[in-house]
Amino acid sequence: MDQSIKREPIGDGKFIYVSPHHTFGTDAVLLADFASAKKRDKYVDLGTGCGIIAFLMLRDGKCDTAYGVDISSEAIELATKTKAEFGFDRFIPVLSDLKDLKGKVPFGAQTLVTCNPPYKAPGAGLKNPDKIKSVARHEVECTLEDIVATGAKLLQTGGRLCMCHRPERLAELMSLMRQYKVEPKRLRLVCQRAGQSPWLVLVEGRRCGNVALNIEPTLYVEDSNGNFSDEMIKIYGSYKEAYLK
Repeated sequence: MDQSIKREPIGDGKFIYVSPHHTFGTDAVLLADFASAKKRDKYVDLGTGCGIIAFLMLRDGKCDTAYGVDISSEAIELATKTKAEFGFDRFIPVLSDLKDLKGKVPFGAQTLVTCNPPYKAPGAGLKNPDKIKSVARHEVECTLEDIVATGAKLLQTGGRLCMCHRPERLAELMSLMRQYKVEPKRLRLVCQRAGQSPWLVLVEGRRCGNVALNIEPTLYVEDSNGNFSDEMIKIYGSYKEAYLK
């Protein structure tokens, strides 16, 4: 096995393979918790990377099927290895550009779509010279509009699109959701600790939903002493021992 590929524990005796190009952070864990899949959800994770969001859902016995879509063959190989070695039989890896998904994942049939997208808009900031890292961080292979449009096509009426993003792009994200008939229904800001500006926003929209936005209480990652907050410990759940040292 490539020495750069490592196993990370995700609780309940399960592991996930990660690499320097395809790993995961707090934002992915928070999105998985926010999206909170149900047992019969038909689910797609766009830009799945190592598959962390889908595998957390499946670890908890959530969702009927979980497609993991990524344009990177390295990411799909990692996710496929995790599927094979740790019994994630309901995970379906899909190597594809998300703009070319027709015929690969059923359109109009999914009840949940998630995406932890590239945060940098085209032309914003310096691009990483490493192409794979650049694709993960900048809108190189797809734009925010591409993601929302694809999510809308995948969802059945009433299905949910759940995303995380930087707060400065919230207005753009919500505008695109409405443009593609995905009505924003839930919004939650994430701050490192009380008194600081949010660094992440979590948004849920429903396909053809009614107008009514619920703004949830702010999530604080740390308490005033710099330790993980009680809510973060609860979110980390059964694998908190591996991360909260």
